[in-house]
Amino acid sequence: MSQLQLRFCGDAMALLCDHAPVTNYWNLPVLSSLLSRMNTLLCSLIAALGCCGVAAKVSPEEAKALGTTLTPLGGEVAGNADGSIPKWEGGITKAPDGYIPGSHHIDPFASDKSIGSITKDNLAQYKDKLSPGQLALFAKYPSYRLALYPTRRSASFPQRIYDATRNNATRAVMVGDGAGVSNVAEGTPFPIAKTGAEAIWNHKLKYKSPAAARWDNSVAPSVTGNFTPVRTRELFLGLYYKPGMTSETTNNILGYFLQTVESPPRLAGNVLLVHETMNQNLQPRQAWIYNPGQRRVRKAPQVAYDNPGTASDGLRSNDMTDMFNGALDRYDFKLLGKREMYVSYNAYKAHAKGLSYADFVRPGHLNPDLFRYELHRVWVVDATLKAGARHQMARRTFYLDEDSWQIMHIEHYDGAGALWRVSDAACINYYDQPLFWSTIEVHHDLKSGRYVASGLDNLEQGTDFTIKLSADDFSPQALRTVGTR
Repeated sequence: MSQLQLRFCGDAMALLCDHAPVTNYWNLPVLSSLLSRMNTLLCSLIAALGCCGVAAKVSPEEAKALGTTLTPLGGEVAGNADGSIPKWEGGITKAPDGYIPGSHHIDPFASDKSIGSITKDNLAQYKDKLSPGQLALFAKYPSYRLALYPTRRSASFPQRIYDATRNNATRAVMVGDGAGVSNVAEGTPFPIAKTGAEAIWNHKLKYKSPAAARWDNSVAPSVTGNFTPVRTRELFLGLYYKPGMTSETTNNILGYFLQTVESPPRLAGNVLLVHETMNQNLQPRQAWIYNPGQRRVRKAPQVAYDNPGTASDGLRSNDMTDMFNGALDRYDFKLLGKREMYVSYNAYKAHAKGLSYADFVRPGHLNPDLFRYELHRVWVVDATLKAGARHQMARRTFYLDEDSWQIMHIEHYDGAGALWRVSDAACINYYDQPLFWSTIEVHHDLKSGRYVASGLDNLEQGTDFTIKLSADDFSPQALRTVGTR
């Protein structure tokens, strides 16, 4: 029995002892209070027992492959047969000359020459390396194009994350039916993933640094390309990634997220606060919003699943933030295996300082001249809605980079089985950390012919990974102050 379960048992015994002197249990107020408190403890204990979950850990013999034939996070070290995907040799291990910490990241591959371009005219030549979602974008938009470059396996992470991942591999346990994870900290929980849910949790817990602050601009253009940027300030505190953390010391909180809308004026002052949990059987995600018009803080249970995301104009659901950040309980996740696919990798050109948002926006899609596509191996996970569960997307297919577990691409299907939305992450190595993460995310709505893109920070300061934050900065009581200052 875990420490958490023992604690609940102890609480139950203490509760009974507290009421031991009461001899008249026909005293209805006392009895009602006792039953209510015992019911709460019983529910908590049942959830805690769910922590036992399904053993997902691998044997010490299997784990020996990490750092040898497998990368420290579980990708294949070897390249592919024809050499178009090279061997992983550690990723980017130092910042290029001239890089100033805290600024936008210099392109370490700026001298690379394009090796071709995929257009609607030569699509047949590349179909086996494209997803159904990418093919749908070519069919929808004649001007859509992918600029191809040599594959650079640039993903890298701190050594302590590699060490923690090796420890997690032989200890990690899935909670219940994907509701959470246990016995893990800091690193990737399931580097040798054997189920779809494990792969998705690897993305959700991918190292993002213990704390970060950034300016984010999003655009949701009309079909003709007209747009108004929405500027937000975002703070992130990742308790899971702090050195020395354990499942117990996180107190079931993976991390905190605080988002404040700065402009345009009609949205300015709106604030969103999220406390993301590690075991959602014990406690689902907690969220609060502050609306300056109402001048009050309210719980926001709708900030989950398929409710519209902030500044998305209804083109992105809440669980599509960071490609996918939602609970897993409404889908059955199946790991389909691995394939080679062109994905938006090393997107330093799109990350460059000084680009205007008009440089990006085009009708139907972002400017293809600013993006770099490379051939990489990706894990494929198919998610189908469980019987009786509700979500506007009845099926989703995820494509995860083998070197980082970052979700690179998603296809979202409606209840009739039609492809509805297509999501892409343009990623870079933030080599001052180091970590591999998206710099821009774009979600296409094929029905409306529109899209929403977020992460545009070219006219802002770079992401600050050195900021000092604590849990006190993410209390619901502080929301009103944040929204009105």
